[in-house]
Amino acid sequence: MDASRRGFLTIAGLSLVGAAGGSTLIAAIGEPGTAVESLPAEPPGGGRRLAMVIDLRKFGHDGELVERCIRACHRAHNVPDFGADRKNEIKWIWAEDFESTFRDEEFRYLRRDLQGKPTLLLCNHCDNPPCTRVCPTKATWRRPADGIVMMDWHRCIGCRYCIVACPYGSRSFNWTDPRPHLESPQADFPTRTRGVVEKCTFCEELLARGGQPACVEACADDEIVFGDLNDPGSKVRRLLAEHLAIRRQPGLGTRPEVYYIVEDPRTLAETAPAAVVPGAAENDHV
Repeated sequence: MDASRRGFLTIAGLSLVGAAGGSTLIAAIGEPGTAVESLPAEPPGGGRRLAMVIDLRKFGHDGELVERCIRACHRAHNVPDFGADRKNEIKWIWAEDFESTFRDEEFRYLRRDLQGKPTLLLCNHCDNPPCTRVCPTKATWRRPADGIVMMDWHRCIGCRYCIVACPYGSRSFNWTDPRPHLESPQADFPTRTRGVVEKCTFCEELLARGGQPACVEACADDEIVFGDLNDPGSKVRRLLAEHLAIRRQPGLGTRPEVYYIVEDPRTLAETAPAAVVPGAAENDHV
């Protein structure tokens, strides 16, 4: 798409939203004191409901597995590396410590194995995503067949309303041409251009070929599990039925589909109490 056409579409899109008095954006993120749960949800999918479970019991404090997952994702999807340049940073999956990941929670006595633990973050592929409702060109939408929140970079005009609407910081904007910052471009996945938003898509291109998301493939012991919540026999469904799992900011009413198992690591193997982080107190709590 040439610059003149993109500029025209940008102005047209902003005009449409502006003419509505910003009501679309306000409806998506809620006014102060407004319950976001009251927002109308998109039509439920009639098929699969894809979700991800991240088992924090199996991740170490050294961050080695976290970095491996990030590298696998970013390499597969031609995500540029801007180094320490935070302004231009593009991220599909990234890490923050446990406390920052769940900053809306109050942990009075946090278990020591969770304190400062590197925790993976990505698009939550919400059942009720606020980002999709603010896009004037429908460049992002929730796929009814499986719940994946998709992106069409050819439709994106760079208005960035979706970035504002997403409460999880899961979307990045290309302020500059990302292609010179690719170390080893992958020919089988499209590169993006300056002026568009991008994010995790649950590796929908790999799913279409019968594969799993790149971050899941980077794990050797089910540290990340992916599957269909509508299938009672799926591994994700079983994990959530058998273990304590939490989600990021569930009170917003977005219904995120990325879950984190936070049980005591001793539940991994009752015969291996040595798996507990040294010094963890018996009365520590999540």
